[in-house]
Amino acid sequence: MSDNTADRFFAYLNWLLNPFHGLETTEVYDLIGTTSLTEHRLYLNLGYWRDADTIDEASEALALLVAERGGMVAGDVVLDCGYGFGDQDILWARIMKPEKIIGLNITRSQVERARIHVVDAGLGNMIDLREGSATEMPIADESIDLVVSLESAFHYRSREDFFREAYRVLRPGGRLVTADIVPTKQSGNPFRLMEQWISWSLVAGKFNIPQENYYLIPSYTSKLLSAGFVSIEIKSIRDDVYQPLHEYLSRDQTFVRKLPPVARTFAKSAFHRSAESVYAGLDYILSYAEKPEKSG
Repeated sequence: MSDNTADRFFAYLNWLLNPFHGLETTEVYDLIGTTSLTEHRLYLNLGYWRDADTIDEASEALALLVAERGGMVAGDVVLDCGYGFGDQDILWARIMKPEKIIGLNITRSQVERARIHVVDAGLGNMIDLREGSATEMPIADESIDLVVSLESAFHYRSREDFFREAYRVLRPGGRLVTADIVPTKQSGNPFRLMEQWISWSLVAGKFNIPQENYYLIPSYTSKLLSAGFVSIEIKSIRDDVYQPLHEYLSRDQTFVRKLPPVARTFAKSAFHRSAESVYAGLDYILSYAEKPEKSG
């Protein structure tokens, strides 16, 4: 084992096993590398499983659900915040055919890999993937028709800053769509409440979800309103995400085999527990909001 490989292995081990060892978002994804759930792509989302049988199908279904909810059409200029390895952008370019997709991502290793994917797909003229922050967007005012954030807004420090920036860059009548993770409503049952706390704390600690992003759907709505958005609709889709994903990973070991040995052991242990226990503290929402049209 080379020094770099050993350093990476022990860093991964420390992140996985030490409950007090958190990382910055870029460090998390640098450490995970290309260990995606999918078999044939590099999607990093959990998938939408209503009509899907495999993780690849579910990941694409979630990307398409986000695009369709945002009304992505030909002629749109789309801003994708937190694009991972760019698989959803390639999918949208081929199927939804917007005029242009601009991406912002703060993890340089993902930016470099995603750009290669786009060039290999022959879509370099349509997709412009940049290194940049969703809370300080290097994007001109009122230049975007649709802002999307697919399973990344929970990372932003803070999500409210992202809402304000999205509002700024959207044209009047522009739309914002997120697929996002928020906490579940607290149970009155103390044992269930403890399950919820453990579930949320593990995910928040390992994936750098800041405390200021810990709020329920009603507060999510209020924060969008405070940013200036209207026509807000937020729907929980957790039943079409966590339970079927858990069942799929329990019976298909493809993803588990990608993991280092210790992580593989922890993953297998999780699959012996019920999805309602593992994901007790996690809601999963699809949100939609609009920037008002200019009056007069």
